[in-house]
Amino acid sequence: MGLFDRLSTLFRSNINDMISRAENPEKMLNQLILDMKTQLAKAKQEAASAIADEKKLQADAEALKKQSEDWERRAMLAVQEGRDDLATQALLRYNESLQGAQSLHETWLKHKSETESLKGSLRQLNDKIEEAKRKKNILVARAKRAEAQQRIQETMAGMSDKSAFESFERMAEKIEATERKALAAAEIQQEFNSDDLVDQFKSLEYKGNADQQLLELKAKMGMLPAGSSEPARQIGKGIEDAEVVDDGDLPA
Repeated sequence: MGLFDRLSTLFRSNINDMISRAENPEKMLNQLILDMKTQLAKAKQEAASAIADEKKLQADAEALKKQSEDWERRAMLAVQEGRDDLATQALLRYNESLQGAQSLHETWLKHKSETESLKGSLRQLNDKIEEAKRKKNILVARAKRAEAQQRIQETMAGMSDKSAFESFERMAEKIEATERKALAAAEIQQEFNSDDLVDQFKSLEYKGNADQQLLELKAKMGMLPAGSSEPARQIGKGIEDAEVVDDGDLPA
């Protein structure tokens, strides 16, 4: 399993574990980003080691190539000196060094390609972490909105409970019944405290006064036909005459 396959598996494991525990969304997102940064740091360390190995392969390949060049030069020197036996041995070393250099060079090229791919993956991982950091605030806001909506729904569900409203209605009916009883008691008390005969005469006296005032008002405004003002004066005069009648004038 490659480095980033292991990191991906670890990320999924951490995410699934945190989601299954239903932790606070903001806390969970912060922890996820922290885990990503930690794993990125580890990946950078491993990538650095891989790049160091690639650099060593390159150096070893170049060293063997230089060594092969040195043996070739020695073989040429031996030939110039007429030492073919030394030249043959030098050529054998030259061939060994050259083959080793070529093999290391091919290995280095493959390793270099892998390290370049690794560095690209590191850049992608770093970009994804930065994107996750930017999205975190949006996700936290959405989570808070979802929590608020859930609380509202729970509140509305609690308000739909009929027991509270039924208790309210029963209390209102009780208050209304108490008010009706109070009005009935006041009405009964008024019946005992009033004189019905006196009240009837008061009503008649008020009506007479009102009729008289109406006739006088119409006469004052000129709204009565001719000859109609005299009855009003007669009514007033009759009342005045009735008030001054002496008992001596009454017939025996």
